[in-house]
Amino acid sequence: MIPNRGIIDFVISTLLTFIYYISFFNFQSVSRCTGTISSTDNTSNKLGFSLIKKIKNMDEAMMLRILSRLNRVVCIWRLLVDQVMVLETMTPLDFLDFRSHLSPASGFQSLQFRLIENKLGLREVNRVTYNKEHYQTVFRDEGSCNLLKQSESEDSLLDLIEKWLERTPGLEPTQFNFWNKYRASVNQMLLDEEQEAEDFSDEDTKKIVLGDVSRQREVFDNIFNLQKHDNLVVRGDRKLSHKALQGALMIFLYRDEPRFNQPHQLLTLLMDIDSLMTKWRYNHVVMVQRMLGNKPGTGGSSGYQYLRSTVSDRYKVFLDLFNLSSYLIPRKYIPSLTPVMKRRLSIMEDVVIQYAETPGNPSFLEHEEE
Repeated sequence: MIPNRGIIDFVISTLLTFIYYISFFNFQSVSRCTGTISSTDNTSNKLGFSLIKKIKNMDEAMMLRILSRLNRVVCIWRLLVDQVMVLETMTPLDFLDFRSHLSPASGFQSLQFRLIENKLGLREVNRVTYNKEHYQTVFRDEGSCNLLKQSESEDSLLDLIEKWLERTPGLEPTQFNFWNKYRASVNQMLLDEEQEAEDFSDEDTKKIVLGDVSRQREVFDNIFNLQKHDNLVVRGDRKLSHKALQGALMIFLYRDEPRFNQPHQLLTLLMDIDSLMTKWRYNHVVMVQRMLGNKPGTGGSSGYQYLRSTVSDRYKVFLDLFNLSSYLIPRKYIPSLTPVMKRRLSIMEDVVIQYAETPGNPSFLEHEEE
């Protein structure tokens, strides 16, 4: 009899609940679910990923429901992070009493967690190899392999967010053209800082400040230079397309505008999920080190050494959103909105038109007539 089996069952059920809610993002309308997960259904127990359909578009008319689901996912992850503290009340000697019952099982063999990673958008290039082998080699049965291949071939949540950000209003070069205005503002900001540095009488201080400005130019060049951006994407250090990155930055800078308020909340919640997953990985690593030290894992991995390698930025799906802080500028330099753009960001006219023109959606006028 394995001690703390109730805790293990609790963690599994909590993960299933998390997957159920993350699945809301994998349907054509992002937040519509066509089935439920039953604890007694073998098919549904494979995390309900048989329910996942190919993502086609982001239905912005469902934004409130999307935010509600994401908030619930965040709450579930907080619960998962906190439950590690319960497991840590067990001593290493207590763990050794039943560790042999777990062999040769390993957390790396968790189909559930691999599917979560794939559907969020973790890419193969960012994975740490398991005993120098592909992560799918530990899954022998055809059903598991098919689910993993399906989760890799279908659009992930990251893909969905990327397509949505590319449609951010204000990026159009023939209209507001945010990117050109933002670039001009950054150049002006750096010129002002250089001018301030020249006013310092102390040469050492002037040299330090000018050095800081020069380093800032290099940082901004990483986002303005398309070739550098593409190289970062190829290396796996950047995930979003250049246009999607522009859209995310615009949402961050103009988050107080009514049109961007909810999108900013959504991006923040995605970062919360990434942060909590990283915290969960870290807590797991610390617990393993405490229980096993440098002993090899039960599934043949290096144990602590392997797990420690997964607690890095390469496993952050929405890393680009975190790094956007590097490109934020003081409010006084944020480009002013034109009257037309101000109006576009003050109403949801585009969303209403998009919703009304989507086949199968009821007309708002029909509701008013009723």
